[in-house]
Amino acid sequence: MSIYNLLKARFLIDDDAIKNWRFIVFLIVLAIIMIANTQRYEQKVFKIAELTSEVKELRSEFVDRRSELMKLRMESTVSEKMVEREIYPSTVPPVKIKVKKEEEKSFLKKLWQ
Repeated sequence: MSIYNLLKARFLIDDDAIKNWRFIVFLIVLAIIMIANTQRYEQKVFKIAELTSEVKELRSEFVDRRSELMKLRMESTVSEKMVEREIYPSTVPPVKIKVKKEEEKSFLKKLWQ
């Protein structure tokens, strides 16, 4: 008889049905919370995947730009660009210029000059 009562849902309309309804509402609220939590988790997983691919793309772009910059900084590339402006590399090596600081003369030495 209890299976028949279960199929007829008599537990929802009996005298102590309030307890059963509370439990059913609790289960429904719990299921809604679990579904919402799963939805937020999946959104975060998709966002992480999207950001990971963006990081990989930006990293490869960085490597490309860095190699391009290294090529542009090479002396041969710079000298080629300057030839177009009729600026040629120097054939004379640079010379270091040393400036000697003169000693400040004392009062007596200034008088004798």
